Amino acid sequence: MEIEKNGVEEIETTPEQTQGLIRAYENDILGGLLAAADFCKDADSVVDIEIVRKGMKYFSFKLRPLSEEEYQRCRNRNTKYVRNKQVGIKMPEDTNLSRYRSELIYTATMPDASGVKIWDTAGLWTKLNVLNGIDAVDKILMAGEKDMVLSKLDEISGYENN
Repeated sequence: MEIEKNGVEEIETTPEQTQGLIRAYENDILGGLLAAADFCKDADSVVDIEIVRKGMKYFSFKLRPLSEEEYQRCRNRNTKYVRNKQVGIKMPEDTNLSRYRSELIYTATMPDASGVKIWDTAGLWTKLNVLNGIDAVDKILMAGEKDMVLSKLDEISGYENN
């Protein structure tokens, strides 16, 4: 029985026919899976971010996609956990969202040609009175700019795919 949905013709197959189709197209499927795995390493997935205020460009940097593991690592580092004495396990109590958002941006920022991230300049840290690049992101970018950067980061990381 053939069914048409959204301009795509669907056919019903037996389990044996399905296995045959999978074997017939195995190389195409494998190629698609490998291409999807390499996507995050692709230079085309890196985007330029420009920070412009009142029509004046202040600086720019390159942003790369993050893996789900990197998102989770940033969240864990910025979440306070407390031990639930009744259950005996650690439970998340509070996440410092401002610092979490800054750490996502910091983690996704590509180093420049010399191998240094824009946020990791010792002179910058001294002038801003911060201890690390994540704090520098927090001091330099305004809330709306962080939103714009994070929206682009989500897009290139696959969170806004249709």
